[in-house]
Amino acid sequence: MKVKKYVAPSMQEAMKKIRAEMGNDVVILNSKSIQTGGFLGLFTKKKIEVIAAMDPDVQVDPQPKKETKAIVQENTVPQTKFNSELANQSTPKPVEKVTDHKPLLDEINELKRLVQTISSDEKMGQYPEPLQLLLQKMIKQDISSSIRAQIMGELLEYWYNKKGDVTVEQLFKKQMELFASRISNLEFGGISYKKKYINVIGPTGVGKTTTLAKLAAECVLQKKKKVAFITTDTYRIAAIEQLKTYAKILDVPMEVCYTIEDFKEAKKKLSMYDYVFIDTAGRNFLEEKYVSDLEKIIDFNEEMETYLVLAATAKSSDMLAVYEQFSVIPISKLIFTKLDETATRGTLFDVMIKTNKGIAYTTHGQDVPDDIEAATRERIVEQMLR
Repeated sequence: MKVKKYVAPSMQEAMKKIRAEMGNDVVILNSKSIQTGGFLGLFTKKKIEVIAAMDPDVQVDPQPKKETKAIVQENTVPQTKFNSELANQSTPKPVEKVTDHKPLLDEINELKRLVQTISSDEKMGQYPEPLQLLLQKMIKQDISSSIRAQIMGELLEYWYNKKGDVTVEQLFKKQMELFASRISNLEFGGISYKKKYINVIGPTGVGKTTTLAKLAAECVLQKKKKVAFITTDTYRIAAIEQLKTYAKILDVPMEVCYTIEDFKEAKKKLSMYDYVFIDTAGRNFLEEKYVSDLEKIIDFNEEMETYLVLAATAKSSDMLAVYEQFSVIPISKLIFTKLDETATRGTLFDVMIKTNKGIAYTTHGQDVPDDIEAATRERIVEQMLR
């Protein structure tokens, strides 16, 4: 009994080769889709693996044998082993019951096991040492396991394509490129200044009022524009007083709104100003009714840029839950605060990927108008990886 394994781009090409080499009386023992080539079968296109068998006593069709690149590997189980077994039996075994290709299948299963092992953080030693350093950094930065696995897979492919002849700095540069490519479709940067109303929303305690004051200060001091404040945060007296203090420092007017009618009236009063910065109440926005309350006070429309403010210290799952509640409101970009209170940046990347929203600003302190930075794609990746 002769057993061979073929790997080809398609079943049609595999069968063509099998018939050319083994004849039309061949029996297909197994066929399945696999990944071949590269390192341990990683990083290649999907192919078809076919294990075929034939009795050597059966006449093979006299078809010419041609060289083909479709077959990338084949194993022939020694015929002597099968012949000796057949000689000891009074009745030949049916082909479908032959089990002597088991070592071949065991080998394939072992390869699969190794592939699964190499993608695990717990088996970091399976990676070349320079790649281990990059993986450790990603783990430390709390980058999600799914993104880590994708990045490490591409870095490993890059490593073996270069035959390991790359420096750590080159690997790091490649890593940054891979991260940047994943957010290449997102918009970054600060206020567009194309819309009159600048609104910040978000949960309690993320620093919305201070962030709003920083944005207004930039507009007044750097852009030389006339600005005003509106606040709808009537749940906390301290919040109103805080914004009044900022308004006094910047010498700009402020209106307090309790209802949608108040909001519309405030817009009329402030019609002569270039930009109006709107502060909102900090509530538990994991509860949907608070978002509904917000919509009852503020007229969200095409005249407004809305930024969702999130604290970089929060868990990724909590930030995503907040975003989900606010998704009924048109959000322009994200603002991440409190970067000075955490050493990890991976959650920012995770939130960007899952919300498909870029970052407008990051803040790293309480000083107004300082401690705020307009975000760029390159800067965010650099902050996370360096």
